[in-house]
Amino acid sequence: MLNFVQFQFSNLSIRASSLHRNALFILSALIFHPTVDAQTKKNIPKKPNPITIYAAGDIADCRKQAASQTDAAQTAALIRAGIQQDKNAYVITLGDNTYPVGKAEEFNDCYDQTWGQFKQRTLPSPGNHDYGIPLASGYYNYFDELAGSNRRGYYKKTLGNWLIISLNSNIKHQAMQTQLTWLQSTLRENQASCILAFWHHPVYSSGGHGNNKVMQDAWKLLADAKADLVLTSHDHHYERFAPLDKNGVPDASNGIRSFVVGTGGAKLSPIFLVKDGSEVRQNDRHGVLKLALASNAYSWEFIAAESKQILDKGEATCHAIR
Repeated sequence: MLNFVQFQFSNLSIRASSLHRNALFILSALIFHPTVDAQTKKNIPKKPNPITIYAAGDIADCRKQAASQTDAAQTAALIRAGIQQDKNAYVITLGDNTYPVGKAEEFNDCYDQTWGQFKQRTLPSPGNHDYGIPLASGYYNYFDELAGSNRRGYYKKTLGNWLIISLNSNIKHQAMQTQLTWLQSTLRENQASCILAFWHHPVYSSGGHGNNKVMQDAWKLLADAKADLVLTSHDHHYERFAPLDKNGVPDASNGIRSFVVGTGGAKLSPIFLVKDGSEVRQNDRHGVLKLALASNAYSWEFIAAESKQILDKGEATCHAIR
């Protein structure tokens, strides 16, 4: 009987000792060897910060005031504050950079004194007022290579995972056909997941000029390529449209979301017949559209220049990611 008790006690001691060794092994593994999940987290590359863009058109008009007193100075101050927070931000101009006719002195004495402080971070596009003098020479002399090669007024740029396309809505006939051929080739060769295009005359607008078909063919090419965003101005108000297909029919899945941002500083103008697909409109405050372009998504805010109030905002994913 004693031998049996001794055997039982010895057997328990052996099992206890074995359990102790196993516990120490597990504890050691947890302390000195990270789990697979922890190692995986360490190896995940950090997502790049979104690319910030500030955009507006219809900007600098010093006919009645000094540059520092204009509404363009206020929108410029808003952008300057943003760039101080993000020195990698870009500025897009949506045409009619100066008034009334785009002379060199208008660029030097008015635009340069307001939005000119961001010139090297600017992606410009020309408007009809920039073409108020022959060949828009004031515009091209001021922006030089920033406005695209050979003074044609259109170009492309890749920012992160975004293809950015600046187009010229002021050219006609063969020059326009050449631009469309270039656009088609650019879209065919594109490797970026997201696409943003901008120019001056809006295809869709509820403003005084209304819908403008001069860029309808460009819109169709962009819609076929599942472009995500189009920015324009010309009408002096802010407006956001729901995503529209190549024919202007709402298409939440594959349509182009477009903005009219004619609020850069020139006198604001009335909104007339509201067009189908228009979701947000305002014409009583100047401001800029702020975009945050992530690798597969984007967000927007329309910020009033004087109050800094956000009057419109939202977010969406790029078509190629859906």
